[in-house]
Amino acid sequence: MGTQADTVTGGGVLVLAATPIGRVEDAPPRLAAELAAADVVAAEDTRRLRRLVSELGVDLTARVVSYFEGNEAARTPGLVEALLAGERVLLATDAGMPSVSDPGYRLVAAAVAAGIRVTAVPGPSAVLTALAVSGLPVDRFCFEGFLPRKAGERARRLAGLADEPRTMVFFEAPHRTEAALAAMAEAFGGDRPAAVCRELTKTHEEVRRGPLADLVAWAGEGVRGEVTLVVSGATAAPAATDADSLRAAVADREAAGATRKDAIAEVARATGVPKREVYQAVHVP
Repeated sequence: MGTQADTVTGGGVLVLAATPIGRVEDAPPRLAAELAAADVVAAEDTRRLRRLVSELGVDLTARVVSYFEGNEAARTPGLVEALLAGERVLLATDAGMPSVSDPGYRLVAAAVAAGIRVTAVPGPSAVLTALAVSGLPVDRFCFEGFLPRKAGERARRLAGLADEPRTMVFFEAPHRTEAALAAMAEAFGGDRPAAVCRELTKTHEEVRRGPLADLVAWAGEGVRGEVTLVVSGATAAPAATDADSLRAAVADREAAGATRKDAIAEVARATGVPKREVYQAVHVP
């Protein structure tokens, strides 16, 4: 299977443009220039785009087309044709980076398949903003998007994440936030640390941190605005270090082919128990 360069000569350029998630002054400095230079702007909401363009003081000369979940399959071939004809197509969603729980992936995949250069105007992202302010570990994380609306499907999705060690980031509608938190408490345990980030970067920004059970009670009073949920990953259960458990762990490694000496050393490393104690557990009745 061959590889493809990240820049392609000839043809047009697809520009994925990050837009503010709250304050217009958070717009990337390059955004105004890219909007002014575009031949075509594909917007998730054309009215919001017009408002953003006005606030940025951009003289928009591009052809503007709508590009949202309901029409992206039908609209993508035409945009690829424009790209192949050498036009500069800018994709902007309502807020944040296109393709991240927003339209965009389908067009990017089609452009890549057609040998079109794809670039981005980096900028605001609710995922990274919520993660950064959550107070939860950020060294490893995963983005899970929106949970299923149906309770059974949501419960199954969360059950599959119960042992996920990375910090998890979710998007949720305000009217479903209480139910989502309750389902998380059921799947992960009510004491799992989490944060509800509401109206990020906006006037009424609020970050609520605490165990899931406490956040469920808080959400019961009603939640408004754009919501991003951040949930701590699962912590590994401490290894059992009683004599019977140590003896069984050594036996398992011996059965797998390790010498007793090596098996004792491996169990000591895995449990943090000194080798002499593991040795005594194995040899002393």
